[in-house]
Amino acid sequence: MSENSKILLVEDDLSFGSVLKSYLEINDFSVVWIDDGKNALDAFRKEQFNLCILDVMLPNVDGFTIASEIRAINKTIPLIFLTAKKLKEDVLRGYGLGADDYITKPFDTDILLAKIKAIVSRREGIKKTRDEIKIGKYTFNTKVRSLKSGQNERKLSPKEAQLLELLAESPNTLVSRETALKTIWGADDYFTARSMDVYITKLRKYLSDDSSISIKNIHSAGFQMIIDTDD
Repeated sequence: MSENSKILLVEDDLSFGSVLKSYLEINDFSVVWIDDGKNALDAFRKEQFNLCILDVMLPNVDGFTIASEIRAINKTIPLIFLTAKKLKEDVLRGYGLGADDYITKPFDTDILLAKIKAIVSRREGIKKTRDEIKIGKYTFNTKVRSLKSGQNERKLSPKEAQLLELLAESPNTLVSRETALKTIWGADDYFTARSMDVYITKLRKYLSDDSSISIKNIHSAGFQMIIDTDD
């Protein structure tokens, strides 16, 4: 992991926010802490961050709204929600916005730290080998849009390649329908959604020779590329 990876922390509890900021800084992260939701987007625009930690219950602008605004600027930055809200619909909404994790309070800070390090390291690893991404037994070359397994190689269409890259960049993590549609098609409507479903079906077929890989449809939320490393 790169030194001084930068985190945007949005948390209105002054005591908890101060403690969490200090804890992350002790563990070699650089932290910008914002305690009011209305100031979060301005802070995000001013600097380059490796990850955002957003409390859901915030004054003026809630964490879900902030996440949507951040996603409009940066489609791939990792997001972690912190919240006391445990309702299923809130959890699904968080993942639907493209969250990498949704952590309910109270929680163990050591576990949070481990999750942050894993997410940041994974994203850095993707950047370092961006031209080639390993997906199970396949090698996906994003530059030439090829999917290769052994001697078999398949050329992908531009949209097939974009969709596969979006899923492969976040293995075992939900990619929201809205994020995928707006990133690749530039629109989120009925016709583009049906088109994306067709492409998902094609990708499942292309990856079908490896039983450790599946693309799951999370109803009304999005898709997950599951890679079972135990296979």
